[in-house]
Amino acid sequence: MTKDQKVVAIQEIKDLLQDAKVVYVADLDGLNAAKSSEFRRQAFKQNIKVKVVKNTLLQKAMEQIDGVNFSEMFETFKGNSALMIAETANAPAKLIKDFRKKEEKPALKSAFVQETFYVGDNNLDTLVSIKSREEMIGEIIGLLQSPIQRVVSALQNKSETAEASTEEAAPAVEEAPAAEAPEVPAAESTDETPAAE
Repeated sequence: MTKDQKVVAIQEIKDLLQDAKVVYVADLDGLNAAKSSEFRRQAFKQNIKVKVVKNTLLQKAMEQIDGVNFSEMFETFKGNSALMIAETANAPAKLIKDFRKKEEKPALKSAFVQETFYVGDNNLDTLVSIKSREEMIGEIIGLLQSPIQRVVSALQNKSETAEASTEEAAPAVEEAPAAEAPEVPAAESTDETPAAE
C-alpha cells in the first residue's frame, strides 16, 4: 500500500468514525468468504456498517478523531479487525451473538458505546443487554402513560358510575310524582266535602 493509499484509507475510516456513537471492533478471522459475506449481508439489513481494516490504519484514524480518546481499544488491534458502526447501541452485539450460534467467530475485540469502552469478548452479553435509544424512549413513554391511563380509567369509571347512579335515580324521581299525584286529588276531595256540607 502506497503512502497516498494509506492516507485515503485513514480518511475513509475517519469518515466512518466521525460523530459515531456506537463503534465495535470484531475479529472475523476464520470465517470463509461465504460466511463473511453472510455476516455483511445481515449487518447491512440491520443498518450496521462493516469495514475490514488494517489495525495500524484504524489506530491512526482513531488518534485523529477529536473529542474521543479511543486509546483503550488499541491493545485489542491484533490480527484480523472489522470495524462496525451502528446507530443502535446493542445491534452489533446482537448480530455477533446470533451469528455465533452457528460459528465460533466473529469475536468482540472492543467497543465504544454510550461514551463507555468495553474491552474483550467477555463483554458481549453486557453489550447485548444495553437498551437502544428507541427501547429506552418506549419504556419512558410507557411509564409516563401508565399514570395518565390510570387517571383516564378512573375518570371513565367515575363518569360511568355517575351515569349509572343518574339512571337509577331517574326512575325513582319519575315514580315520586306518580305517587304524589293520587294524594293531591284525594286532598282536593276532602277539601270539597267539608265545603259541600
